[in-house]
Amino acid sequence: MSPDRRAWGSLESDVMAVLWAASAPLSPSQVQQQLGRDLAYNTVQTILHRLMEKGQVRRRTNLAGGRGHEYFPTETHTAAAAKWMLAALDGPRDRQAVLRQFTAELEPGDAEVLRALLRDPDAGETPA
Repeated sequence: MSPDRRAWGSLESDVMAVLWAASAPLSPSQVQQQLGRDLAYNTVQTILHRLMEKGQVRRRTNLAGGRGHEYFPTETHTAAAAKWMLAALDGPRDRQAVLRQFTAELEPGDAEVLRALLRDPDAGETPA
């Protein structure tokens, strides 16, 4: 891959990171500004449209001006990460091998959190 080319899906990931970090829905121009790159407005709009087609973002009419749209994630970053982890388990035939490799590479503190959650899924949960 040439140094000027982004990894497949990286721009979508970057746009999602911007939306997850925002405290309110963002317009395409706000997303473009947050990305801080020389990306065309149309490129950002295209990525937002693709994410909407995939069900990862939704849009609403811009409440401030009534023109254009604002975009927001359909789920939290935490929920999306959990889905990605489950999807990774669904791919290989040997789930036990995947889990073994995953746990072998966990930091000790993360392994302890995982053990506690396996004992009690509500452990450490903060009240809403």
